[in-house]
Formats: sequence, C-alpha cells, structure tokens
Amino acid sequence: MSQKLPLSYYQQNDVVYLAKNLIGKKVVSNINGELTSGIITETEAYRGYDDKACHAHLGRFTDRTKVMYEPGGVAYVYLCYGIHHLFNIITNIDGNADAILIRAVEPVQGVEIMLKRRGKKKLDKTLTSGPGNFSKAFALDKSHYGADLTGDEVWIEKNDLLRFRESGITSTTRIGIDYAGDDKHLPRRFYLNTSQFVSKR
Repeated sequence: MSQKLPLSYYQQNDVVYLAKNLIGKKVVSNINGELTSGIITETEAYRGYDDKACHAHLGRFTDRTKVMYEPGGVAYVYLCYGIHHLFNIITNIDGNADAILIRAVEPVQGVEIMLKRRGKKKLDKTLTSGPGNFSKAFALDKSHYGADLTGDEVWIEKNDLLRFRESGITSTTRIGIDYAGDDKHLPRRFYLNTSQFVSKR
C-alpha cells in the first residue's frame, strides 16, 4: 500500500500548518534508479499573498515563479547564488502561490549515494543540512521544476514509525530573508529538536 501523500494533502490552504506538519515525514527521490530517502527535519513556509519573503509576493509572475500559481503538489526548484538548487513544495489551490522550502533532512536510505553526490567520505550533519546540501544529496535540480509530487522521481511519504509531541518542534524565524522587512520576524521556520540534522538552531 502506497504511503505517498496525496494531492489533497498539498492543496490544504494553510501553508504554515503544512510546513510544521511536514516535519517527520519522509522525502524520497528516485533519480536514474538510485533511491535516497530521509526524514524531513527543517522547513520554512512562504505565503503568496501577504509575505514579503515570498517570491510571488504582490502577485509577482515570472518564468521562475509561474509554477507557484499551480495547484499544490508540484515542486518549485530554483538556483540560489548561481550555486545551490533549493527545493520547494507548492501548496494550496491554484492561484495562491504558497510554498514550503525543505531546509534539512535526516538520511535514511541511500547514504552511500548521498556521500558520493556530495563528494564526502563520511556521514555527518552537513550531508543533508541546509537546503542546497539536501538538494545535491538527493540529486534534485532545475530539471525537477514543476515535478509532480505524486510521481516516481520525487515524493513525500507518511511516516508511521516516527512519533513525537508537538513540543518537539521549534518554531522560529526564517533564514536569509533580510529583504523582507517586518516579515523576516515571522515564526515560519520549523525544525525537529531531537535531530542533529538541522541547518541552524
């Protein structure tokens, strides 16, 4: 029985709730037959209509942001500083442009594959902590822009094995959004307290 999250999950209308709810779920990539997976340990929420930190703030519609206006359940991947691919999940119904950035995961399957992709010798928190590191370890790049998250290359699964109290998740401010004015102070970053695989505490 498939544990993939259905499109209806992504099309809920509260992106902040979803960003927190994704903590503890399992993200999986199957790229060229190489399977990698990990527990989502850190996310950030970006709301289209009233969040100065969101790429689609005030209805900004460009070649880069157009996928953000699609119904939830697709990937938004962009290049940051010309180096790092950042992997985001589009949520809500079409036209809302809400997104969740995956900032860190705790590796589960395919650690040797991740190490090779990252050019690293041993497993430590830097393997998949930080959004660019996660994307590289999971081989996610701009070719996955618009990818269907119920498809066969990248998806998210329920995780019935992991149980933790809501108090085990910290809510805090997002990283690297000084341009967002007062909105940089919004508590829209979430991380799992019990995991070392977090970019910044």
